[in-house]
Amino acid sequence: MNNEQFTFIKTDKKLIKLYFDDITVIKGLGNYVEISTVSEKKYVYYKSLRDLIENLPNEFMRVHNSYIVNMTNIDLFEDNHIFLKGQKVAVGKSYRDCLQSTFNKFLL
Repeated sequence: MNNEQFTFIKTDKKLIKLYFDDITVIKGLGNYVEISTVSEKKYVYYKSLRDLIENLPNEFMRVHNSYIVNMTNIDLFEDNHIFLKGQKVAVGKSYRDCLQSTFNKFLL
């Protein structure tokens, strides 16, 4: 899955094609995740965040115990929050240093 542009997820008894670039935030809901897209659609998928992060491309990063974000869709990073396409996501203390070092790679 790591070299692909898209994946299929099973939700509501349907298989839905989902492009990785369209994903903004993945929120953990116990054994399920809620996947939010650029077009503001949300899909609930049966998989834990821990299992999911291992199969996602490198542009996805865990920033909180309950959130994975797509780094390509980040608009703003301020204080302990990331803003992505109108969504605000908190950054956990244990993830902040790793996130900051990733941002430093992209600074001019």
